Amino acid sequence: MSVYKKFAGQTLIYGLSTIFSRLFNFILTPIYTRVYPTSVYGIFTKMFSYASTINPILAFGMETTFFRYLNKHEDKKQEVYNNSFLVIAFISMLFLITGLVFSDYLARFTLNGSISELANQKLYVQYFVWILFVDAISVIPFAKLRADGKPFRYSLIKFLNIGIFVGFNLLFIFVIPWLIKNDGFLSHWLASWYKSKWVGYVFVSNLIASIITFVMLFPQFLEIQFKFNKALFNKMFGYSWPVLVANLSFIINETLDKILLSKYLPTNIADHDIGIYGAVSKLAIFISIFNTAFRLGAEPFFFSHAKNANAKQTYATILYYFVLALSVLFVGLTANIELIKHFISPPYWVGLGAVPYLLFGYVCLGIYMNLSVWYRLSDQTRFGLYISSVGAIFTIIMNIILIPKYSYIGSAWVSMFAYLIIMVISYVLGQKHYPIPYNLKRMVAYLLVSVFLVYLSFWIFERNIYIGNGILVLFLMGIFYFEKNNIVKMLKK
Repeated sequence: MSVYKKFAGQTLIYGLSTIFSRLFNFILTPIYTRVYPTSVYGIFTKMFSYASTINPILAFGMETTFFRYLNKHEDKKQEVYNNSFLVIAFISMLFLITGLVFSDYLARFTLNGSISELANQKLYVQYFVWILFVDAISVIPFAKLRADGKPFRYSLIKFLNIGIFVGFNLLFIFVIPWLIKNDGFLSHWLASWYKSKWVGYVFVSNLIASIITFVMLFPQFLEIQFKFNKALFNKMFGYSWPVLVANLSFIINETLDKILLSKYLPTNIADHDIGIYGAVSKLAIFISIFNTAFRLGAEPFFFSHAKNANAKQTYATILYYFVLALSVLFVGLTANIELIKHFISPPYWVGLGAVPYLLFGYVCLGIYMNLSVWYRLSDQTRFGLYISSVGAIFTIIMNIILIPKYSYIGSAWVSMFAYLIIMVISYVLGQKHYPIPYNLKRMVAYLLVSVFLVYLSFWIFERNIYIGNGILVLFLMGIFYFEKNNIVKMLKK
């Protein structure tokens, strides 16, 4: 039981910090959707989608490789740290120089609106180039905190990052306009440069937060030795490049739909629909938070626990209760969608029909993340490449087909089925190459029941919050009935 306590303890720390940080960040969503029109929020969504696509390229799969090789070569931990950081630093520096040199071209490529907005778009691109650079070179120092068993410090820095980001957003959106309007401190100087409702301040806030985070990681940067072990890198590269492609393919599944919406919808509605889709996607954030918290705790735990005799049974047990939790979240969030929708402005509610599909997509993604342990631990990362590539190809082709007719609803369908497909493929291949004794029948049963209950709550009873929560209570009672023996055993231990 100590193994599960260790896993639960670390995941709880990462989970609480992730929940509070993401929820702290989430308070900006109702602000953005009330301050910015849907078309302007579309610019925000589109730029962050481009950034999310570039992130895994800069990281080069080195975060996962770092954890794997720390446990694989315990006598070369410093060399693993050096190599991982230097690879990312080299790639990121090339990206920074290239991005700044070609910022004008990139601005034209990402621009949907009038050419008069080109100057602003160029600024947005330059901000993001710097944000991506600073965030990338911080990846391995952050990973080292996790590897060293310092979840509190990791969580504190992450929380401060979000706090700074939120604080500067509030400063630019509310405080500075109030000072100017009321002739407050430095009001004349502020009025000389401040642009009302300029979305660029969101990106400026992000850059400031990233730079301060970089400074807080300075102790970890000081531990880096600028010595490159070429022989070790050759081994790490063989592990990391499939992880890179897999991560890139995963990000394509996650964000490419927003980019394709901007390309395959008429120019006059593209940013509007992207804005709506981006806003309603935020309502699925709670399952996304749960998945992120799990990954942060699970990744170092799975690698460190791999040599234990009962490792596979441990992984099976963790997934079983993970599926239970995801199923409850799925039903609970859908049951309360009429309450949750108030986090975004009423003009965005037209897109609520996409939320159940996005939620179930995140359920499948969370399960896939857990299942992916088999190819990471068996050094068969090429399978991660194959699986995620299937999902990426499906995402690209089906979005191109469905977007012109169904807009963001089509993208939500594609996102859900893409994650469902890679989840199933990962399970089938995993059982062939690295079999883990999952309780498949019981997990599938809970998932199917949750889908049926969501269908009743959202479409049959038309999002009635009282009936929806009644369904949730019945679901919880059913889980307790079937799991009461396991629950009693766990409580006794």
